[in-house]
Amino acid sequence: MLLKNKVAFVTAAGSGIGAAGAHALAREGAYVVVTDRDAAAAKSVAEAIQADGYIAEAFQLDVTDDKALVAAIGQVATQKGRLDILHSHAGLQVEGKLENVSVNDMDASWALNVRAHFVASQAAIPPMRAQGGGSVIITSSNSGVQYDREMIAYATTKHAVLAMTRQMAADYANENIRFNTLCPGFIDTPFNRGFEIQMGGREKLDEYVDSTIPMGRFGTVDEVANGIVYLASDQSSFMTGHALVIDGGECI
Repeated sequence: MLLKNKVAFVTAAGSGIGAAGAHALAREGAYVVVTDRDAAAAKSVAEAIQADGYIAEAFQLDVTDDKALVAAIGQVATQKGRLDILHSHAGLQVEGKLENVSVNDMDASWALNVRAHFVASQAAIPPMRAQGGGSVIITSSNSGVQYDREMIAYATTKHAVLAMTRQMAADYANENIRFNTLCPGFIDTPFNRGFEIQMGGREKLDEYVDSTIPMGRFGTVDEVANGIVYLASDQSSFMTGHALVIDGGECI
């Protein structure tokens, strides 16, 4: 097992990529703390992990609540005596170009797509420093390495979190605390709703995927989960400040 005796804290793990990543970390031996704004969803994922014979617990957590986020990470690190992996995954997809996106929607995008990752990463530093290192994985998007038409709030914040992660990687590399971004492309989950609206419906989105992505299909959550395990484990021990793009070649 790649992550035996490791402790992992995952946000927005109640469905989609977050849930698949939590399962994959647990299968590799990690004790996984599954958090989500939806308490029932977090509990369901944790129970499914347990039913498979692995170890997990669930927390209800709204990552836009700074105090609750910091307290949850600190509580896990204190109770378990360590924190090896933080996968800060929560995000928001707001469609629209400049004239269509309200200031409130831009603020909400920033709060989830950048600020929450900043707060979570800051909380993870003390326990990781005390144990001599750790891996912080922050979900950006392949929208962080390219530009999407009429998605100003999403593309802007995903570029910003990529820059922030690289800065943190540079600042903490000498303490063996690694920071990398996960940059999925079109993975077939409900999170694509913003792109569906922007493109004119699911049929149009399917047409885009078929005709524009070199591999001609959506990715799966399990394919992204494999990347999460890689970034969390010592398989990527000499990697920091990297954007791991998993998008079927869309950004080429």
